[in-house]
Amino acid sequence: MILGSQSPRRKEILNFFTIPFSQVPSNFDEDLVEFMGDADAYAKELSESKAKSLVDQFPREVIITADTVVFHAGKIFNKPKDKTQAYSFLSELSGQWHEVLTAVCVSLGDICYTKTESTKILFNDVSERQIEQYLSHFAYSDKAGGYAIQQGGGIIVSKIEGCYYNVMGLPINTLAELLKKFNIDLWNHLKIF
Repeated sequence: MILGSQSPRRKEILNFFTIPFSQVPSNFDEDLVEFMGDADAYAKELSESKAKSLVDQFPREVIITADTVVFHAGKIFNKPKDKTQAYSFLSELSGQWHEVLTAVCVSLGDICYTKTESTKILFNDVSERQIEQYLSHFAYSDKAGGYAIQQGGGIIVSKIEGCYYNVMGLPINTLAELLKKFNIDLWNHLKIF
């Protein structure tokens, strides 16, 4: 199995199970996909494009790819390009509900199944000083919306409606559903903790 992602969070989640896998980043250029107003379609296209970029290299392996986006007020918040953009994202999301969508794609050769999970997040009202503190203490450059829900990064989150692991970048139930289409049952690969 191939995890087509360089995300340490996706690797951590997949490591909850005993399935052996190799982590291979997809070199697909995400800037090639333009957001046309439909966050679900956008995330799916990115996830599927990442899988297609790996299929020639791994034609007989099950490939898992995913793409996570933050969506609010008709706008996509991808990974911030710099600290200024991350600050802008967090300012705009402060005190607001927004949606986190992760499109998961599981493929084998030409067969590809994709499903999107959606989670709603309410941010606390955060001051300029708190945003500065947040950005100086937590990695933001590799995260959609410029924030993390895990560990202390969750201090910015007031409420969550939906899957926690979706916000981390790999919703477990969605992944399990898609893997079953290839006769892989995550229930048979539970780790002892």
